This record gives sequence, C-alpha cells and structure tokens, in this order.
Amino acid sequence: MTVIDIHTHMFGNAWLDMLEKHGKPDYDTKRQPDNRDYLIEKGAVACALEVEAFDYDKRIQAQDATGIDIGIVSVTSPNVFWGGEEVSSETARLANDEMAAGQTAYPDRIRWFASIPWEYPEPALIELKRALAGGAVGVMVLAHVGKYDLVDPLFEPIWQELDRLALPVLVHPTAPFGTPDCNYGRERILMPGLGFMFDTTLAIARMIVDGFFDRYPNVKIIASHAGGYLPYVAGRIDMFFAVETLAKLAISEPPSTYLENIYYDSIVYNPGGLALCLEVSSPGRMMFGTDFPMPCDIPRLKELAGALPKDQTDAIMSANAVEVFGL
Repeated sequence: MTVIDIHTHMFGNAWLDMLEKHGKPDYDTKRQPDNRDYLIEKGAVACALEVEAFDYDKRIQAQDATGIDIGIVSVTSPNVFWGGEEVSSETARLANDEMAAGQTAYPDRIRWFASIPWEYPEPALIELKRALAGGAVGVMVLAHVGKYDLVDPLFEPIWQELDRLALPVLVHPTAPFGTPDCNYGRERILMPGLGFMFDTTLAIARMIVDGFFDRYPNVKIIASHAGGYLPYVAGRIDMFFAVETLAKLAISEPPSTYLENIYYDSIVYNPGGLALCLEVSSPGRMMFGTDFPMPCDIPRLKELAGALPKDQTDAIMSANAVEVFGL
C-alpha cells in the first residue's frame, strides 16, 4: 500500500542560519543536558534539531526505514515569522528553495508546503506565486502569526488568493498565546504535547465562529494533530453557541457542522481519539501524518489507521492525499 505522509517536517541549513542570526529574543537554539541542540521558542525548549530535518539523504533513508513513500514536508514552528518584513521574506525564499531542491533530488519521494511571510501580504503573495511555480503543493501557516489570529483582516488578501486557487493549507500549532506565563520549561513535554493542541483548537474554533469557512469555501484547511481538542469539545461548543445572547457570531449553523468540511491528519495515539475525529468529520477528510522527525511513533500511527475497514485505511494512507494535493 502506498503511504503518503502529509505532516512531516524539514528545517534546512539556510533557514537555521537565518533563525540564529535574526530570531532573538523569541527564537534561538541551545545545547541541552542530553548533549543535543534544541530549538527554543518564547523561552521554552521546543524540539531537538534532528539531522533528518536538514539532510534530504537522511530523510529518505528514514522514509525507507518506516515505509513512507511520499513525504509532504513543511517548516514547522516558528516557520518564518520573525525579524521583520525583509528577514521574514528572505527566510521564506531560502526555506522554499531548499525544499524545492529536495524535491528535485527525490522527485518521487518529496513534495512540500510553501512558507510565506504572512504578516506582509504583498511580499507573501509574491513568494506564494514563486513557490507554486517551483513545485509547492500547498501552504503552511501557524495557528497564530505573531500577535495575529488567522482571521485578522491583515490576512484577507492572502486568504482570498488561497481560496481562488483552492489550495491545501496546513494549520500547524506554535508556542501558544501566554507561553511565558505557563512555565512550560518545568516539564518541557507539556508545550508540544498539550499546549500545541490548544493552539490549534483555538485557531480553528475562532475561524469557524468568525465565518471564515463561509467566506473562503474553497481553501482546503488541514487541522494538525487530528484537530487538537476540537473533536472532544465539539458538543460543548455547540451548546454554548445555542444559548449565546451577548456576542454577535457570524454563523447560523452549529460550529460542529463546519468540522465536517475540514481536513485532518491522523496524528493521534489512541483508537478512541481517532474514532472521535472520524465521527466529527469522515474517512474522506483524514490523511496520514507522522510529525517526523519530531517525536513520533510511526508504527503505532500505522497500526491505528490499519485497524479501520480497508476502504477507510486506503483513503487515509494515500487516496485522500492524492486527491487533495493532485499527486
């Protein structure tokens, strides 16, 4: 069976060089007690800088070892969102060029999401056009960009173009709002393991109640990590929506109805979580993902998807991605 991993990451050496030069004080790298270099986000130790995130030869070896046929790579948090317009734009160009080179080296194994300087719509649209011409099959965005929610009017020109092109957009978490106050350094694993899930949940829920999906019906939004907490709290959000009298909301249907039209990756580690995500969406809306080379258990993710009826497994492992990304 063909396996397409739609949520997997690369950084790139040029990207790292730009972050180390221009990312401070919010972003930096630092050697930790386990003698590995880590990315630091808003003062919290985020992820180890694994070699497979910088070397495409090593990445392909890892894909071979784990049975991944095609990896659709993206620059994870903090993507290219630092340093002002010039730095963000240049970092996006460098990151996209590195990914295009990875696809050129391995045309049957690598595809990629474009990074664009979202805070600056004019150069963002220029880079989007350039990246698509260079082979990008979708666009990466974080669940919030600096101080801005994804529904901020600043981003309207970008969303309008993405909607016109009907592109896949991977919404990926970053250090959540309030990270410095949450003391994530105490346990470390709670920011990527728990805080990231909140970041995605808030972003997608806000998009729903803001009417985003009515304004931009053609954008193929992909919610990371099986939608964060959204499948679990969908009924609760609907309940509050039904009794709300103070805030004017831009939608008339229950928020959970919008979850049926969002795409999801399959990165959830228990069968109940997977079943719940499929319940609020459908097998036609889920695609296989791993989060590699971030901490992940690929055999477990394959086991859970493989335990579903065969037609659902086939759809999740590759068929849905073929359709969404035009592979």
